Amino acid sequence: MTTPDLPESSPLGKPAVYQTEYSPALLFSIARQDKRNELGIGGTLPFFGVDIWNAYEVSWLNLRGKPQIAIATITVPADSPCIVESKSFKLYLNSFNQTRLAGPDALLELLRADLSDGFGAPVQVALTLPDAFSKLAMGELEGLVLDRLDIEVSEFMPDPSLLKACDGEAPVQETLVSHLLKSNCLITGQPDWGSVQIRYIGPQIDQEGLLKYLIGFRNHDEFHEQCVERIFMDLLRQCKPQKLAVYARYTRRGGLDINPWRSNFTTGRRPPNLRNARQ
Repeated sequence: MTTPDLPESSPLGKPAVYQTEYSPALLFSIARQDKRNELGIGGTLPFFGVDIWNAYEVSWLNLRGKPQIAIATITVPADSPCIVESKSFKLYLNSFNQTRLAGPDALLELLRADLSDGFGAPVQVALTLPDAFSKLAMGELEGLVLDRLDIEVSEFMPDPSLLKACDGEAPVQETLVSHLLKSNCLITGQPDWGSVQIRYIGPQIDQEGLLKYLIGFRNHDEFHEQCVERIFMDLLRQCKPQKLAVYARYTRRGGLDINPWRSNFTTGRRPPNLRNARQ
């Protein structure tokens, strides 16, 4: 496994020389546990899940030098010890641009080995080739849209105290959605735009407070995976649902989108990897 490093040492926000010959050393690993310590997550994780990466700028050369293209989907388990910093991921993918390979299977073999090493755990990699592009589906997150609420917002940092639930009443089963999630890159401060879906069974969550809380990420600096885990933990602690799942679809940057999902449903099914309109 690649040794993880501090986020500040990553290629983010720094000039980069784009290598066009295969270079797995470009992948930059960051330990998950440092941020999880900040969230009070230690020992056994209170959730399971995956990070679904979609890479739209994948290209290589066949053995005769003709360019090939594909869309790659990488599924990373939430219990992997590391994440891979997204700019380094893009630089790594670009290192295939002038690399000759025998075919898609040869590319898959390299991607699986290198990314499993970078994340510190086995990852799933699938390629969609051009003849299957038309079969790719789009769709929006299902659920009651919180954005319909007419609220006044004055704070733009996440405040868990805004999260409240109706204690003492019968539990409800709800799926709530907001398209107003925005956070900022931990290193560069660049905006990250997303939609979030919250499924839960438990005391009914106050929707206005939840929407204000989600909007509060607008000035918050964290990676996608960390934001979703923060939302999950704040909801779990403040509202005490018996079952909870949080899924975010972030818009792509540099040809990559990252879509984290965290759940404590033992029978919870992985959400579909449907590209939404903003992706």
